[in-house]
Amino acid sequence: MRSVRTTNASAAVAARNRPAINRERSVARANTLRTNRTEAARLRSAQAANANARIAARNNVAINRARNARIVNRWRSDRFRGSNYAAFYNYNRRWHDRTWWRNHYTRVIFVSGGWWYWNTGYWYPAWGYDPYAYYPYDGPIYGYGDLTPDQAIVNVQIQLQRDGYYVGQADGILGPETRQALAAFQADHGLAITSAVDQPTLATLGLA
Repeated sequence: MRSVRTTNASAAVAARNRPAINRERSVARANTLRTNRTEAARLRSAQAANANARIAARNNVAINRARNARIVNRWRSDRFRGSNYAAFYNYNRRWHDRTWWRNHYTRVIFVSGGWWYWNTGYWYPAWGYDPYAYYPYDGPIYGYGDLTPDQAIVNVQIQLQRDGYYVGQADGILGPETRQALAAFQADHGLAITSAVDQPTLATLGLA
């Protein structure tokens, strides 16, 4: 009889202790989960910091390269006499009204504030087509793959970003930042520095 009472008493004690034990186990599991989450968050933060450091270092290299590059706006030197740069060496602004441009060129398009005409592999500003046209860059742009000037420039900007020369937006505008990046790339690769989109530069970038 005593054995039965002892067994019942032990069972009652175990039943009373069970909630406490379960709470302890729950607390332990919760603490483990919090620790794991904290460690995972710390690891993610460290990985993000490392990634940001790599991006910053790459951007600093690109910025320094661009700062050391000098934009070239004149293409009359002997370096541009070859056939690869004839479009630049022979370039002159041509002012005509809209009717003249339409009568002489079958492809005249509006891009980034200005009108451009297509001629023998290059896009050129159609000066006078619109008296209010705007050209952030006013020289030849090599065309390939039937792309418009801004589409070709976007591809160039993306590739210059990948190669560590350009940190701006791929906006399709051949502005000072993009032209400096082009000049730096051209200088590093032994190309004539046009600071523009020309055929040898596109070939070296692997685009055309």
